[in-house]
Amino acid sequence: MSSERLIYLPLGGAGEIGMNAYVYGYGPKDKERLVLVDLGVTFPDMDTTPGVDLIMPDITWLKQRADRLEGIFITHGHEDHIGAIAHMYGHLNVPVYARAFTANLARRKMEEAGHDPANVHTVQAWPEVTRLGPFTIGVAPMSHSIPESGGLVIDSPAGRVVHTGDFKLDANPLVGEPFDPEMWAQIAGDGVQALVCDSTNVFSQHPGRSESELPEEITKLFAEAKGLVAATTFASNVARVKTLAVAAEKAGRSVVLLGRAMRRMIEAAVETGVLTEFPKTISPEDAANVPRDNLMLITTGSQGERRAASAQLARGKYRGLELKEGDLFLFSSKTIPGNEKGVIRIINQFSEMGVDVVDDSSGLYHVSGHANRPDLEEVHRLLKPKMLIPMHGEHRHLRQHARLGEEKGIASAVVVNGMMMDLTGDVPKVTEWIETGRTYLDGTVKYGAMDGIVRDRIRMALNGHVLVTVILDEEDEPLGEPWCDVKGLPETGTSNAALVEVMEEDLNQFLMRAGAKTLRDDDKLEQELRRIARQSAFSEIGKKPEVTVVVSRMR
Repeated sequence: MSSERLIYLPLGGAGEIGMNAYVYGYGPKDKERLVLVDLGVTFPDMDTTPGVDLIMPDITWLKQRADRLEGIFITHGHEDHIGAIAHMYGHLNVPVYARAFTANLARRKMEEAGHDPANVHTVQAWPEVTRLGPFTIGVAPMSHSIPESGGLVIDSPAGRVVHTGDFKLDANPLVGEPFDPEMWAQIAGDGVQALVCDSTNVFSQHPGRSESELPEEITKLFAEAKGLVAATTFASNVARVKTLAVAAEKAGRSVVLLGRAMRRMIEAAVETGVLTEFPKTISPEDAANVPRDNLMLITTGSQGERRAASAQLARGKYRGLELKEGDLFLFSSKTIPGNEKGVIRIINQFSEMGVDVVDDSSGLYHVSGHANRPDLEEVHRLLKPKMLIPMHGEHRHLRQHARLGEEKGIASAVVVNGMMMDLTGDVPKVTEWIETGRTYLDGTVKYGAMDGIVRDRIRMALNGHVLVTVILDEEDEPLGEPWCDVKGLPETGTSNAALVEVMEEDLNQFLMRAGAKTLRDDDKLEQELRRIARQSAFSEIGKKPEVTVVVSRMR
């Protein structure tokens, strides 16, 4: 029996939507040659990760085995698949492979982070393949909500794995390649050992809709609109941006692209040839000379991001442009779960201005970029895999997708981050559990989710903060009274006296009766002062704040 095995290990993206990072390996146990598929980010929120800029996978396991890593393949250019590549590249230092549009985006990120963009290699579509150690890998076109998304055909001595990446079945995606069932049937011809498959829309019972269904309704909406028209969508959804721009052009409107990400995506799409015949755009400065009812703004910020163009327009002006009563704002996008508050805030701000807001609730102005349940079943039928590993979904999505596979007689497994699977036999088997987690980018510093920094930040946000300062003389006696500085706490409590004064009095009483042994011991002194400050605050305001104690000694 061969001692070599084919392994699959998700470090992110399995049991969550976002932060995708999947490791494949082949070889003897603990000596496998490795390939990483995608290295993405997820985004913070003020409730659980206040102040954090980006959240990335913890790739400690992979860093420790970087000498066995052959390369990185990026399936497509969405941030949850490509966003961490430049941040993490210094730990891995291997070639990066992607199709032209995605490679263009990756090189920009690498250059901004000070890495050599030449480390990103452009690959052509299937049937071209790249040899990496024991693997032969090809990128087979998949339709999605971004150009040149690709499913990976990963061949190893243990068989063929198809890693779908994000996809939908769209025969006419407007920009990018359509889904090609004949190509995928040919790929399946030699047998598929494992299908590792997108699970995002497994609960949607109806077949997915095509991008080509939208232009007529969007054109009609813009033609009937009075005043200025603005629309937001994902900047990476180049096909949708083109649909919006063409509809505006047909309605006699000049197009303005607002937001750095929007301009960057269109530039990359034009540079790599995936976007052609895009309507001419004008600058925000030139837009000032265009009548409002002949103007169309296409903006970033479809998910309510506070610094994006949509949110800034909702707060007043952006680049000299503003919306007024009677204008129209279209959300040509779906709100990702967790982003509802930000989107609703923008809608209400526009409403207060008298702007008419149209969202995707009618289904007329947005279609998903992910395969629905009937589409997933069609892919199962086309590829006839020996085993199914659902990915790109929360646990409920993975479980439902695995159940779908089992109903069709496909050996399926629910695999979450950190589960190393052996795909060598007839059924997937758990071979090891790897500790996984999250890495936070906070300003210019990266640290782990378990380091306690964000936890302390949340505690201060919830409970406020008190700084207690005490000075002791050469004989370890208090020099004057302690004093307190407070942040995020009310000025007075139940006694109607100033909170600071009550705390300082309680702390001073403790110092006056403290024994010499306690006064000589910094640790003991800090512990007692912290306890008293918290208890004093609790008596006054019903909260125990975070307390920092500074003991200074005159030597």
